[in-house]
Amino acid sequence: MGDTGPTGPVMDRDEVDRALARLGAEHEAVETSLLALQDHAGRRLLECAGLTGVTAVRWSAAEASITLLWAYFDAYTGALRTAREIRSRRRWSSREDLAELTELLRGEAVTVAGSTAAAANAATPDGGPGRLSERYSLAALVDRMNQLYATSLDMVVAADAVWSALPARIDLLAAELQRTRKLAHSVGVRPGEHPSGDDLERITRTLTRLREQVVSDPLAFWRPAEGSSAPGGGRPDTTVYDREARALEEVRREIDAVLAVRQDAEQRIVRLRDVLSRADRTLAEARTARGEVLAKIAATEVPVVGGPPIVLQEQLAAAAEYRRHAQWHRLSPLLESLEEKAEDELLRARESLTAVTAPLAVRAELRGRLDAYKAKMARLGHAGDPELNEKYEKARRMLWSAPCDLRVAEQAVLRYQHAAADVLGSARRVPGQGGPVDRTDPGA
Repeated sequence: MGDTGPTGPVMDRDEVDRALARLGAEHEAVETSLLALQDHAGRRLLECAGLTGVTAVRWSAAEASITLLWAYFDAYTGALRTAREIRSRRRWSSREDLAELTELLRGEAVTVAGSTAAAANAATPDGGPGRLSERYSLAALVDRMNQLYATSLDMVVAADAVWSALPARIDLLAAELQRTRKLAHSVGVRPGEHPSGDDLERITRTLTRLREQVVSDPLAFWRPAEGSSAPGGGRPDTTVYDREARALEEVRREIDAVLAVRQDAEQRIVRLRDVLSRADRTLAEARTARGEVLAKIAATEVPVVGGPPIVLQEQLAAAAEYRRHAQWHRLSPLLESLEEKAEDELLRARESLTAVTAPLAVRAELRGRLDAYKAKMARLGHAGDPELNEKYEKARRMLWSAPCDLRVAEQAVLRYQHAAADVLGSARRVPGQGGPVDRTDPGA
């Protein structure tokens, strides 16, 4: 059994050499990491930026940790250099050298002044108040450096990720916003005059404020990944940016609609004038037809024909005025409303004409039926029948006289049809009197 000391059995030469090799590799890895952290673009930006909020608080703590890291690394370097010097004294280290190396490599042989941690505002590993000095083993010192390095790097990487992602995207969106504002101004979409103009002003203010906050307090826009302990595990929070991007897209669609109005406004106004003109002509025709019906048809209620759509004509004039003054944002909704109302007005005019001329259509149908029966009787050799001729002349006088009583004239036509059926000896029944109808009969 070998000699023992406060740190356990004394290491032999092979154990010492292996420990020195391992500690040397760890020293090199720590040094590489510290230099990479020192040169990290995010760290340099944090040093130069005017930080606020949570970022300012965390960077203050990270700076202290980085300062302490270098102090620990210097102490670690000194201890490792001392161990190497002891080992290099002799090719075959003496028992005293091995005991000293064992204490240095395994024991708490590294002393760090408490003022170093205090100056760096860093708490001791146990979270308690600082002491005049702290003693570590080389293994414990490596663990402590790894801990400080991970927390510092996490903060630096998170801030750099936000700065790399959000400001550039905000600038691109702001440039698109400026183009949209110019386009909106060209079509009359301005703040206080159109909701989209107000939206553009609000988006502008929000993006300006967002960029200032991202630059001064990037960690306020960082969302750590749940369950991840790796430095920089997480993503930038783009909630506000995404919302404003969607709002700008909505405004752009609204402006595109206004631009479409500007491109085809003249054609749409011409079409509206044509539709309203046709509606006016149809109403005029209906009024003329109503006078004719009242003069020619007796005992018939003829609907009153309304006047031309004055309100629509006024709105059409307003639309032309908006177009003349390039007020496209006002013209767009007005044209859509006018197009719907104009089609409804034309339909109403046509329905009025149909309703007014219905008695004339009935009279024309009766005239046609009477002449068709007379022609049929003539073909069958009954043109000279006195009774048929009498009934025909009576019905004809009623239908071709003014005013014409349609109810009386229809009865006269039916009597002529009955008389014709009797002459022919037909068993058919005329339409409207029950029984089957002969579809070859002109009256059918």
